[in-house]
Amino acid sequence: MADAFPDAAAPTVVVGVDLGGTKTAAATVAADGTLGPVLAVPTPAAAGPDAVLDAVAGVVREVVAALPGAARLRALGVGTAGVVDVGRGVIVSATDTLPGWPGTDVAGGLRRRLADLAVLVPEGSPGDGTALPVFVENDVDAHAAGEVWLGAAAGARSALLVAVGTGVGGAVVLDGRPLRGAHHVAGELGHVPVPGAELLRCPCGRAGHLEAIGAGPAIHRRYLALGGDAASPDTRDVVARAEAGDELAASVVRDAARAVGRAVAGVVTVLDPEVVVVGGGLAGAGDLWWSALEDALRAEVVDVLADLPLRPATLGNAAAIVGAARGAWSLVGPSDDEHGAGPGGLPEKIHRERTTA
Repeated sequence: MADAFPDAAAPTVVVGVDLGGTKTAAATVAADGTLGPVLAVPTPAAAGPDAVLDAVAGVVREVVAALPGAARLRALGVGTAGVVDVGRGVIVSATDTLPGWPGTDVAGGLRRRLADLAVLVPEGSPGDGTALPVFVENDVDAHAAGEVWLGAAAGARSALLVAVGTGVGGAVVLDGRPLRGAHHVAGELGHVPVPGAELLRCPCGRAGHLEAIGAGPAIHRRYLALGGDAASPDTRDVVARAEAGDELAASVVRDAARAVGRAVAGVVTVLDPEVVVVGGGLAGAGDLWWSALEDALRAEVVDVLADLPLRPATLGNAAAIVGAARGAWSLVGPSDDEHGAGPGGLPEKIHRERTTA
């Protein structure tokens, strides 16, 4: 059990975690968004939920242990793959990226594993009680929270974040607050039906969804299925071939980006955000991909949305860590802005982020 009377001189910290299917990264995040050194470890996804939670707890312990003065954990924020019941910190549903993940009590499991590090705060204070405050949300929602707080959407009261990489995800911020939805799936852009994907199977098990044509693995699969070079090892290679003039690769990349652009056009027409931010691995795919996405978006939206800002994400791999920590800070006390739109620039220490693999 956590010590109810920890050393008053010991530093207390909030840690943010980005929990993905292949890698788990964590760092301290101050109330102003300043990011500490990032520590990353492999995610033992195939070993099951308990092993994954053990790995998360382990990397959090390493982050805290690296601090001077017997630091204590004030609160923990986790951005994770899957649909999350944020109120309970429980996974509602997930793809096979994390086998057995649906139903996992992420918040409860981490409270138990990290109880000895917890700081107990006075009764009546934000986050009071005997349990470590743990905030859990979808990883793309965490990305959005980070970008709205300190990144490409800083200062905006409404934003749509689109993450395109291994999958396609989305997150919505309206009036300064995340839109979760009645069933916790608001922003699940990857499972919107799109033209051109009718015969393509989505990782969710259905056919015709955006993720089946727009995600990175879908680009590689489709390139090979249409007769591309069988020696091509992955999506990165297909994108490189497209940029180098391979017509089939270029066609597949454009089709994927256009599908994303059209889907985004539908969402922004319904929600009317101030800005659209695009992140994820494919956001670095180059002009061919970006041009196709933006052209498709501009072609589909009504005239009043013609100048809607479309920006690349700026926090990179730090976004979900920062955003998850922002949620953790909300459990234990106010940050610098009650609505979550903090300083307009990127903290200097994020530029100096150090990652240990």
